[in-house]
Amino acid sequence: MTIARNSPAAEAGSLLSAEAPGSSLQDRSRPSGRGRVGGALQRERRRMYLPLLLPALIVYIMLFICPALFGMALSFSSWAGLGSPFEWVGIKNYAKMFSSPVFLSSFWNTLVLTAVVGIAIFLIACGAMIVLRTTKGHSFIRSAVFVPFIISPIAIGLSVSFLFNPQGLINTALGALGLGGLQRPWLAPDDILQVIMVGLTWSAAGFYVVLLMSAVDGIPASFYEAAQIEGANLLQQFRNITLPLTRDMISVAAVLWVIAGIKTFEIIIAFTGTAGDPPLQARSLAVEQYLRVTGGHGGGIPQLGSAAAIGVVMTAITIILILLSRRISRREPLEM
Repeated sequence: MTIARNSPAAEAGSLLSAEAPGSSLQDRSRPSGRGRVGGALQRERRRMYLPLLLPALIVYIMLFICPALFGMALSFSSWAGLGSPFEWVGIKNYAKMFSSPVFLSSFWNTLVLTAVVGIAIFLIACGAMIVLRTTKGHSFIRSAVFVPFIISPIAIGLSVSFLFNPQGLINTALGALGLGGLQRPWLAPDDILQVIMVGLTWSAAGFYVVLLMSAVDGIPASFYEAAQIEGANLLQQFRNITLPLTRDMISVAAVLWVIAGIKTFEIIIAFTGTAGDPPLQARSLAVEQYLRVTGGHGGGIPQLGSAAAIGVVMTAITIILILLSRRISRREPLEM
């Protein structure tokens, strides 16, 4: 039987012959012109990256890497500043530091302050995520709680110290309510760290409330509607919907707070004033570092090497706590 040249069978035969094994493999193995052009463009883009990144890289090296390396080298020296001899002392600064009751007290105060205030901020933010989501006027409330964060920490410290002054509003209110037995000299050394924690929580909580509420706003409303149909209350919705879907933002907030908590300085200075050294019970690592730089103790002579060693320890603590928080928050990605 003869097959017509233009018949469907003839066309099928021509297609099958065109797909012969040898010719198809050879054709497929040859790079197309489009592939060669795309590869050339990619290589050209890579060559352009370095000139574009170079200015920012130079600034980063000059303003961060070099000072960090200089500070680390300074921590192994004894130096009182310009015009004084520079002496290499090895690990002597670290040995003195970890055997000093003053440093150990500052170290402990910093860890306690960071942990306690961090837990308080997290609880306040969780309460806001539960309540504000269904509260009318929640945008105004968020703006109101954010206001203390934009106020200077010095002003926050002075305001809170005024409230907790022995003749301040707190003791006056306790006396008026017949609770005179609860009146205390709140700014005495034994209680001042707790009062500093109150002021720091008031100052910082608003930022983390707004940060975490922005993550809550990104959760589809249909999730909560389905949970309400199933009869879930607010706490169950928070535990099963809000908390899992905002876990990444909570991890970011934890990292930001660890960095801020380790560097706590201004509010302590505002509480204790600058007339003399802050009491030992109120010192953080940042305050202790400041005192060593300015010669606040040690005969008024700056101890820049010792201060640099404290800075290295603060950096190490920050990195360890950040890695720990990231490790705790590690999880499999959720599928929406």
